[in-house]
Amino acid sequence: RRKARKPPPKAKVIVPLDVQFNCPFCNHEKSCEVKLNKQARVGSVSCRVCLEDFQTSINYLTEPIDVYSEWIDACEEANV
Repeated sequence: RRKARKPPPKAKVIVPLDVQFNCPFCNHEKSCEVKLNKQARVGSVSCRVCLEDFQTSINYLTEPIDVYSEWIDACEEANV
């Protein structure tokens, strides 16, 4: 008796991470855009509505959510 051949594994769908986020200052949805400049190793977040911005240093593993999270952490630290 021959063994049945297994079907090839299904390819996992990779969902891209967000690049636009909610602004912690003006509370508009998806008004903050993150830009990563990997050559200069700088990540920046800016709000299109209230014009708040934030910059931080990045590395080759940094994703936009990391820059946004650092901004939120810096805001919370400033409010303490």
